[in-house]
Amino acid sequence: MLIEIFKTIILGIIEGVTEFLPISSTGHLYLANEFVKLHQSQSFINMFMVVIQFGAILAVILLYFNKLNPFSPKKSSTEKSQTWTLWFKVVVACIPSIIIGLPLNDWMDAHLNTWQVISATLLIYGVLFIIIENYNKNKTPKLTDLTSLTYKTAFIIGLFQVLALVPGTSRSGATILGAILIGTSRFVATEFSFFLSIPTMFGASLLKIVKFISKGNTFTGEETFILILGTVVSFIVAYISIKFLLNYIKKNDFKAFGWYRIILAIIVIAYFGGKAAFGF
Repeated sequence: MLIEIFKTIILGIIEGVTEFLPISSTGHLYLANEFVKLHQSQSFINMFMVVIQFGAILAVILLYFNKLNPFSPKKSSTEKSQTWTLWFKVVVACIPSIIIGLPLNDWMDAHLNTWQVISATLLIYGVLFIIIENYNKNKTPKLTDLTSLTYKTAFIIGLFQVLALVPGTSRSGATILGAILIGTSRFVATEFSFFLSIPTMFGASLLKIVKFISKGNTFTGEETFILILGTVVSFIVAYISIKFLLNYIKKNDFKAFGWYRIILAIIVIAYFGGKAAFGF
């Protein structure tokens, strides 16, 4: 059991670090699963890898509780109205993923969760981050205030989020890239990506639990402990990661993450390609 606790902590740290940084939590967890695989059923592991995202959601809610709370007594009626409007925009941005993602969820899990797909998306979006940052280097963002973000812009960002249904893309990476492409500042793009993660990741976690139970699975005491521990670790680490990213983008662009993705893609290709070729 002690070794399972250690593995769970490692996976929770990986999830917490990678969920909001635009480097793909899926890609990292897929690679980590080769070396830190839990001794549980595959159905539990598949569910666990998604549900520990709930800890990351809680980190966003804690950090932005006042900003996201439309009932806060500290807010004026105008501020409360703006908060409700922000939530409505988040809901609008979720529509594309609901319409496209729900019907394709099982098919994507069965066919796209491979090292070939993950390495390709890591590489492609890594290159795109570098190209787009170079393209926007001397351009002034058109939208630098979250309250100025329109429903149309929110919906377009939601369309980019659909791309993250492909493993290795990174939900935050796709939404941040998309938002920057259509003229938002890095800070607005990042914050809206955080807010969009709340219903998106909560829905994904709930869906995985429902599917797990509907297939006749039940939680053992050990599985329950592992799931809670992974979620708690993910929450703590995600909280730190979010604060780091917000400070980082005040003075830096996203090119470093692009280069990191490219390097990780090469590692994934080298490891899994070698494993397939030489059978080790």
